[in-house]
Amino acid sequence: MKAIIVEDEFLAQQELSWMIQQHSKIEVEACFDDGLEVLKYLQTHRVDVIFLDINIPSLDGMLLAQNINQFAHKPLIVFITAWKEHAVDAFELDAFDYILKPYHESRIVTMLRKLEASVQQQSQPHAAISAPQTVNLVKDERIIVTDINEIYYVEAHEKLTFVYTRREAYVMSMVISEFCSRLPEQQFFRCHRSYCVNLSKIREIEPWFNNTYLLKLRDLDAQVPVSRSKVKAFRLLMRL
Repeated sequence: MKAIIVEDEFLAQQELSWMIQQHSKIEVEACFDDGLEVLKYLQTHRVDVIFLDINIPSLDGMLLAQNINQFAHKPLIVFITAWKEHAVDAFELDAFDYILKPYHESRIVTMLRKLEASVQQQSQPHAAISAPQTVNLVKDERIIVTDINEIYYVEAHEKLTFVYTRREAYVMSMVISEFCSRLPEQQFFRCHRSYCVNLSKIREIEPWFNNTYLLKLRDLDAQVPVSRSKVKAFRLLMRL
């Protein structure tokens, strides 16, 4: 897997490059400190992943990502930045991950493992179908590797995301759009701006006001709303 690093701080470039070398098989082909130079490079070189800062000269990271998103071959983009406020925009561009500085080495290692697993699944689609999908959840500063099928629903609380399994509730330090981007779309539905539900866990669909629905889940007392803007898509998914 080939990668480039786009970072205007030399020490940060070197540190990230070292971590990638130590903890993955990803080859860092080049490092850049200027957005326009990256666009020129990508015209003649093909890479699989771009580690991208936002605050870079000539063309900032968000504009660069928007340009790259128009490519026929779209490299995976991992934002590594000190700018919290761009997280939602980043995941609307289908960013693979969004890591805030200052980061811990363990966070980088986790991201690299997911990155390699994702690329391997894309190259072996039949194996990917049968392989269990997992997501990392945080509990008391421990990372709990959790089967995605164990997640019942996800709820937004301002800039935090609460993730509910049958027996546990986890608090993730990210917005709901960022977390939901890590879940398979065929199984999880963003039924409300503040909720995402595991379709396989729905026990009952109850009509609610304004022609919306209230979802009751298996094994839990929780109820999850379907917003008016999501009703049409939900009906199609559930063949209502």
